[in-house]
Amino acid sequence: MKATPPSKPAVTKEVLTIHGKFQSLMELAIKLDKSPKAFGTSELMSHSEIHLIEIIGDMEGSSVTDISRHLGVTKGAVSQGLKRLEQKGMTQKQPDPENLSRACVTLTAKGRTAYWAHKHWHETMDGGFSRYLQDIEKEKLDIIIEFLGKVEDFLKLRIHSNE
Repeated sequence: MKATPPSKPAVTKEVLTIHGKFQSLMELAIKLDKSPKAFGTSELMSHSEIHLIEIIGDMEGSSVTDISRHLGVTKGAVSQGLKRLEQKGMTQKQPDPENLSRACVTLTAKGRTAYWAHKHWHETMDGGFSRYLQDIEKEKLDIIIEFLGKVEDFLKLRIHSNE
């Protein structure tokens, strides 16, 4: 007697839409990261580089450890990004006067120019996305945060399964 294969669960139209949107977002994120832009300087920066500058500007004087915790990535990943930004003259490390075994990351004048140009871009070009998020009810934001956490966990799992 042949065993019957288990039946497939029904996939709803909404689930298919979410999968499609997810794939589209992934492709757009890759394309965006591969499209370097100059933000008020002569240096071209990737999406990830300008957002590292944004975090350094927002958390001025933080350490590599602080930045890696904030981003949820390894210190090595932050250090690699900082090395590229230092080579472009955007960031510098200085000893922490209160703890000499710790280095603080700061923006150079060039880095601050890029930081403010990027902030200005968000204010004028994000199509009201920031305002949209600020106007969403807390319960809906909690659902979005939970969903994005699940997506992040999924992507981390996929990355680690390929190692």
